[in-house]
Amino acid sequence: MSGHSKWSTIKRKKGAEDAKRGKLFTRMGREIMIAAREGGPDPDTNFRLRLVVEKAKQANMPKDNIERSVRRGAGLEKGESLEQVMYEGYGPGGTALIVQAVTDNRNRAVADIRRAFNRHGGSLGETGCVAWMFEQRGYITIPLNGHDPDELFELAVEAGAEDVVIGEDIIEVLSEVQVFQNVQEALSGASIEMDVAELSMIPKTTMVLEPEKGIKVMSLVDALEELDDVEKVYTNLDITDELFELYAEED
Repeated sequence: MSGHSKWSTIKRKKGAEDAKRGKLFTRMGREIMIAAREGGPDPDTNFRLRLVVEKAKQANMPKDNIERSVRRGAGLEKGESLEQVMYEGYGPGGTALIVQAVTDNRNRAVADIRRAFNRHGGSLGETGCVAWMFEQRGYITIPLNGHDPDELFELAVEAGAEDVVIGEDIIEVLSEVQVFQNVQEALSGASIEMDVAELSMIPKTTMVLEPEKGIKVMSLVDALEELDDVEKVYTNLDITDELFELYAEED
């Protein structure tokens, strides 16, 4: 799971850049709309909406923008007609990728995504071609920041977490989807700061590639995430320490 943590670190850095361009708020607004549409406008009863709203607040998304997105998603205010779609494909070296998109134009989205795959040595696949290699799980990262790792471990496990990995400066917590809310609320109730708290597609196994191909995969993910319709990208690439350092230097 260490590779997933490193990938999250890169995405946090990219998130700051996205915010400067306004893309992050647009994506979060769409995610809020989808969550409100599917589960209702009340964060107290719609856990998915609560997670997205909390993430938006952490990114300093204006309160008015958040509330407007909720109203539009719930049909209380006119807005975009959005749908959430998932695409699957292969990257350099045979790596697997899942692309989650939120769009008002499916034809545009799939054309842009296919173009990104082709330009970066990958190929867009058929539905189901790689999804079986992943499983949806609750994923939380916690910066140590002076916390007692043993106490965090016990708190997470008692709340239902199935896997807790303690790194040098971060703790990763994995849980089944059904108990993710319990784990997140237990940590939040103990005033534990979480960098990431989301439902994520975690690869069942990962692939180790030579650095040159690994960087190409990460460049493909970057290109996909630059697309306006793309919300999240997941890959089964194993991000080794060497690959992480090389990519960070290039980035």
